[in-house]
Amino acid sequence: MIQKIKQFFDKHLAPGSSGVSRDPQQAIQLAVAVLLFEVAESDYKQRPEEKATLLKTVQESFNLTDVESAELLALAESEHAESTDYFQFTSLINQHYSAEQKNHLIEKLWRIAFSDQQLHHYEEHVIRRLAELLYVPHSVFISTKYKIQNNLG
Repeated sequence: MIQKIKQFFDKHLAPGSSGVSRDPQQAIQLAVAVLLFEVAESDYKQRPEEKATLLKTVQESFNLTDVESAELLALAESEHAESTDYFQFTSLINQHYSAEQKNHLIEKLWRIAFSDQQLHHYEEHVIRRLAELLYVPHSVFISTKYKIQNNLG
């Protein structure tokens, strides 16, 4: 697993490949991708709309190509399958993200959850738990939920 992650970053995110230097940002990208993937998988039905939104969110968040985004999500899926909790991901994000960046991340999680026009209670539970672990105020958790929900129509 570690070798796959290293290969991805060596191939796509090394200096000269896309202008991104090797730094903790790479680990943060993987951590964020795992959390996004977790929400998409939390209702046990990853619909095409969720997959498309997930890919688009990763691309836009990290300025990656289609191929790089797909590979990062494949790594995120592997990492997700091997993880037993969220701590390794949320602690890294807490160390490097500002409150505003974490609020935006919660908004992205809601976009994934609502991308299939349905909110499953498991999706909401996962986002609530992640918001708590990221020290995002409950008011932000709720306001971003309603913001995304109201933009559906």
